[in-house]
Amino acid sequence: MANTFKQISKAGVTSSDVIYTVAGSTTTVVLGLIIGNTQSSAITVTLTINTDTSARSGNNDEANQAVELLTATTIPANSSLELLAGNKIVLETTDVINLTASAAADISISVMEIT
Repeated sequence: MANTFKQISKAGVTSSDVIYTVAGSTTTVVLGLIIGNTQSSAITVTLTINTDTSARSGNNDEANQAVELLTATTIPANSSLELLAGNKIVLETTDVINLTASAAADISISVMEIT
């Protein structure tokens, strides 16, 4: 198994936008996630993980569901929000990180892809 560190960034996100999709035959560990507001007024953001991972056998026999990690969360003018602060999120093949913002937001994600 190879571990590859990557940084994904996108500037000026305003509508619902796919930021990252886990590639086939890959598990991704999200190591850090920062959303920035370069606007002169506050914005709101919603961060969603969409997944189609099906049920598994054994004790975890339930399909994953889409979840909102942030829902209409306010980021003050000219500031940023660090989401994970030392925690990690594991994503599986085809899982998607999606960002929606009320005005232009910047996002940076640090990941480790395991292939």
